Amino acid sequence: MRGSVAVTATDPRGVVETVWRIESARIVAGLARIVGDVGLAEELAQDTLVIALEQWPSSGVPDHPGSWLMATAKHRAIDLLRRQGRYQRKLEEIGRATPDWQDPDLAAQADDYVGDDLLRLIFTTCHPVLSTESRVALTLRLLGGLTTDEIARAYLVPEPTVGQRITRAKRTLADRKVAIELPPPAEAAERLASVLEVIYLVFNEGYAATAGDEWVRPALCEEALRLGRILAQLAPQEPEVHGLVALMELQASRIPARTGPDGAPILLPDQDRRRWDRLLIRRGLEALARAEGTLGPYVLQASIAACHARAARPEETDWERIAAFYEVLAYVSPSPVVQLNRAVAVGHAYGPARGLAIVDDLVLPNYPLVPAVRGDLLARLGRTAEARTEFERAAAMSRNARERSLFEDRAAALGDPNTKLSPPDA
Repeated sequence: MRGSVAVTATDPRGVVETVWRIESARIVAGLARIVGDVGLAEELAQDTLVIALEQWPSSGVPDHPGSWLMATAKHRAIDLLRRQGRYQRKLEEIGRATPDWQDPDLAAQADDYVGDDLLRLIFTTCHPVLSTESRVALTLRLLGGLTTDEIARAYLVPEPTVGQRITRAKRTLADRKVAIELPPPAEAAERLASVLEVIYLVFNEGYAATAGDEWVRPALCEEALRLGRILAQLAPQEPEVHGLVALMELQASRIPARTGPDGAPILLPDQDRRRWDRLLIRRGLEALARAEGTLGPYVLQASIAACHARAARPEETDWERIAAFYEVLAYVSPSPVVQLNRAVAVGHAYGPARGLAIVDDLVLPNYPLVPAVRGDLLARLGRTAEARTEFERAAAMSRNARERSLFEDRAAALGDPNTKLSPPDA
C-alpha cells in the first residue's frame, strides 16, 4: 500500500487517469488526516489531479507519478492550513497522536501512516450517521475512485441523484463533526459491521443486479473485492473481514458460468463448473481458513459458499451441511432472506415439503425470490398450476429484465413435462 506506481507511457493524460484510479484513495486518505475534513480532502485531491493534467503533457510524466501526486497534494494541504492559521495546531495534534514522533515536518509524516489513513477513511465513509445509499456512493467515490457518472451508471440512477448523495454525505460528516479516526473499542464492532455491509452491498449489486438489463455487473464485484482485500490487509486480526473476502472470492468464482453467450442467467445447478475460476476458489478457501473457528455471519455464508465450491458436480453438494450452516446463520443473524435461503437448502436436504413449510411462514413483501422459491418447491411436489402462478408472480415483481425473463420462461416451462427446473442459488 505504501509503494508508488512507476509508469512509462507516451500518453500523459492516459497515465494521469490510470495512476489516479490506483492512487486516489491513498491521496484522499492522507489529505483527510492532515485537514480533518473528507470533503476538503477530496477537493484538494481533485486540484492535484488538475495540476497533473496541466503539467504532465508539457513537462513529461514523472518517474514515480503516484509519489508526485501525493507530494503535490500534501504541499497544497499544508499551504491551506498555513493560510488558515491551523498548521501549528495540526502539528501538535499529530505529535500527541504519535508519542515517539520527533520530526516536525508534517509533509514527511503523511506517508508514514498510509495503512492507518486508509482504514480511517473506510470507517469514515461508512459511518452509521450516513444513509446506506450515501455510504455506498461516498465509498465508491473516495475509495474506489469512481466518478459520479460511473457510480450512476452502475446503479442505474440519474447522475444528479448520486451527486446529491455524495454532497449530503460530506455535509453530514462535517455538520456532525465526525472525526476521521479509528472507532473507539466500544464502537468498533458496530462500525466494522457497517463497513462490511457497504462492501457486500456493492458486491451483491454486481453479482445479482436488482434492476436493469444485465443480470451480472462484474465491475462492481471487482471493486468490492478490491476494497475487501484492502480491508483484510489493514485489519488482518478481524475474522469477519476474512469471512467477507472469502465469501466474495467464492461467489465471484462462479461469475464466468452465471450467464450464457447472450447474457441470459444460468442458475447454479445448470452451470458448467469447469468455467468456475479456480484461482478465486483457492483464494476464497485460504481466506476462510484465516477465519476458522469463528461463527460470524460472513464466515458462515463463506462456509456455505465453500460447500458449493468443493462440489465438482451438483449432486455432490452437501445440502445437509449447508442447511446446518443456515440454521446457525438464522440464529446469529436472523432475517427473512436467510430463512428463504435456508428453505432452499432444507428442500434439497430433506425434501421440498419441509422447505415449503419454511417459505410459507415468511413475510417478505415484493421480493421476487420468495415466489420463485415457492414455485420451485411446489413444482417438485407436483403442484404444477400453483407453481406456475408463483413464477408469474415472481416475474411481475422483478425489476431486472434478465431475471424477469428467467421467471417467465420457468412459468411457461411448467407446461412441458420434459423440462427440468433449477432452483435459485442458495
